[in-house]
Amino acid sequence: MNEIRPPVVTILGHVDHGKTTLLDFIRKSSVAAKEHGGITQHIGAYQVEIPKESKSRESEANRGIPRKTRDDLAENRKITFIDTPGHAAFEQMRSRGAKVADIAVLVVAIDDGLMPQTLEAIKHIQKAKVSMIVVVNKIDLPGIDMKVQLAKIKKQLSDQKINLEEYGGDVPLLPLSAKTGKGVDKLLEMILLVSEMHEIKGDSTLAPAGVVIESSLDKFKGPIATILIRNGTLKKGEQILVGGVKGKVRGMFDWSGKSVDSAGPSVPVEVLGLESVSAVGAKLGKEAEVTDEAVQVMSLIEKLKEGETKTLKVVIKADKQGSLEAIQASLDKFNEEKKVIDFVFTGAGDIGEENIKLAATVGAIVVGFNVKVATNAAKLAENEHVLIRTYNIIYELLDDIEEVVNTLLEVGQLEEVLGKANIIAEFPFGKNERVAGCRLTEGAIAKGQKIRVIREGQVIGEGKLKSLRKVKEEVNKVEKGNDCGMLFDPPIDFAIGDIVESFRVI
Repeated sequence: MNEIRPPVVTILGHVDHGKTTLLDFIRKSSVAAKEHGGITQHIGAYQVEIPKESKSRESEANRGIPRKTRDDLAENRKITFIDTPGHAAFEQMRSRGAKVADIAVLVVAIDDGLMPQTLEAIKHIQKAKVSMIVVVNKIDLPGIDMKVQLAKIKKQLSDQKINLEEYGGDVPLLPLSAKTGKGVDKLLEMILLVSEMHEIKGDSTLAPAGVVIESSLDKFKGPIATILIRNGTLKKGEQILVGGVKGKVRGMFDWSGKSVDSAGPSVPVEVLGLESVSAVGAKLGKEAEVTDEAVQVMSLIEKLKEGETKTLKVVIKADKQGSLEAIQASLDKFNEEKKVIDFVFTGAGDIGEENIKLAATVGAIVVGFNVKVATNAAKLAENEHVLIRTYNIIYELLDDIEEVVNTLLEVGQLEEVLGKANIIAEFPFGKNERVAGCRLTEGAIAKGQKIRVIREGQVIGEGKLKSLRKVKEEVNKVEKGNDCGMLFDPPIDFAIGDIVESFRVI
């Protein structure tokens, strides 16, 4: 039975443009569960309740949205907010095929206009294909020429292919002050109106389906997961599977800290009873209905094989705008006959986490020219299997991109060699196996990685690195210049002088 459910909203935008201030004002002024003592604990999301009557609803007729009965509105005047501005869940969960937000609110400061993080947020919203509302914040700043600044921002939005309502499009724009609260009530009403227009619905009679937006390990409560229920109803005592983590719902708490026995569509709840900490972005589903495939990120190669895309998506960062334009113009030569390169995002500056999140979301590679990669971005790229390449010579960049394009479009796969080692000794192991004594010559090799053994340029066997030892101790990783012992699965008939390569498929 489909029924209207509260819309799920995330707030995105550039740093210092007022995302946190806006969320704080909304939370403090209209948290739905005030009768339970307000917010007693942070669970990553909360709901607000809008008064049944509001002057701003008078604009309904002008927007062409059918007027609903007052009884229906009385039952459906709540909004669920994902709490943290620019929440990692928004990007990560999009990459796993889970539609987290129904509506994205883009915050733009009236004095700054569109900034780098604003542009990245726009890309996220457009790729996610969710409804957008633009908020122009800080209208209370002294000395601001509202007319001039609004015209400038509207032009910038138009350049980003955002079609505003006043020009015949479907994206509302609202000026407000998150600091004083002026215009916030109109924003909440607009969220409800957009929700009604798109008829956001759920079915509480179904088995629960949802997604993890926060997770942690509490020394008293054990593993905790904040789950946003997308459809169906989750009940206390139920056996569940979250990603690959099993559990039984021992307890559930809503956004106010109140214990609840069930949670329906669009309701965020803190869940106790999982066997271990689940990953942010992991899906909730009944154990019998969930497979490994449901929680895996579909790789770029899988998409190519299934015919979902025949283009190479790239995120490009360069030291200067001039360099960026030159690179993009050079790469456009590959698009002369047909589009084979999709420029997901281009910008000046170092490669950061936001670039990796976007690349992971859409299945892109990240290319940098005369820029650095932030440490946290490099780590995230490794976890999300995002390929990063940096250059300081432009023709090397172009040559590599050409090779990647040819590999992806003709062969259908892209491999990255992670490490190389020479086999310099062998040792017996168990009844039938042998350990390869190796010396790392390039990169690094880690336990569990895919490997191949090469003899005189020919691959004689492939498998996984089952065991990795340094002296007599089992280790997870060995880097260039070190000796180690390797055990392959399945066993490979190697010989001294062979080369071991570890690699991954991007």
